[in-house]
Amino acid sequence: MNVNSHNRYEGKRIVITGGSRGSGFDTARFLTNEGARVLITGRDKTQLGVAQAQLGEQVVAVQSDAASLPDIDMLAERVQTEFGAIDALFVNAGITRFVPFESVSEAVYDDVFAINTKGPYFTVQRLAPFLEQGAGVVLTTSVSNVLGIPLISAYAASKAALRSMTRGLARELLPRKVRVNAVSPGPIDTGMLEDALPAEAAEQTKTQMTRENPMLRFGNGIEVARAVSFLAFDATYTTGAELPVDGGGSQI
Repeated sequence: MNVNSHNRYEGKRIVITGGSRGSGFDTARFLTNEGARVLITGRDKTQLGVAQAQLGEQVVAVQSDAASLPDIDMLAERVQTEFGAIDALFVNAGITRFVPFESVSEAVYDDVFAINTKGPYFTVQRLAPFLEQGAGVVLTTSVSNVLGIPLISAYAASKAALRSMTRGLARELLPRKVRVNAVSPGPIDTGMLEDALPAEAAEQTKTQMTRENPMLRFGNGIEVARAVSFLAFDATYTTGAELPVDGGGSQI
């Protein structure tokens, strides 16, 4: 437990897709340390179990594929059963595929867009009825939606679509008094590079990204978590916006 916790999110109910690892997991831990009840999703049952054990009894873990509409429907049912209503939704599940443009297959393209773009759209659609007035939705975009980065053109396009979606959903959910914003991470040490690349290539990529970043370092998941909680709860006069968490990489 965070000894500095003041339980500022006591009684709040939050759903985090892709919450079993990386920034989603760190956000779940950050919010539970502040008193919130959190439901996390993940595709991998084993990883989900590990995450739940680490996060404790305030967390409900639901196995769910972000690209599967039947899974999203079941998630909505589970949210209704567990929480009834929710105060925030962090749509974080996503994948990266490092493939040169000329080698991108239809299968890779479809997989990236299904998980990174279609999944978030229908997750918000299905869970919107459970959002309380004043609730915040946060989508995870990426600095790649404004920077031309090699090997991730499909990923970048899927995240750019999500950025546009943030604006559209923000407008459409205004009558429900729900805000929709995006957090845009740059290089965050979440293990995603290690998952997507061979060990040596991952290390070389991290070294290069560190050297090119204005702050000369990777960020960490807690830095993303603070930005997410700000957008979800504290930024009460902000909607349709994107907050970069990237060491200045997309800005300076």
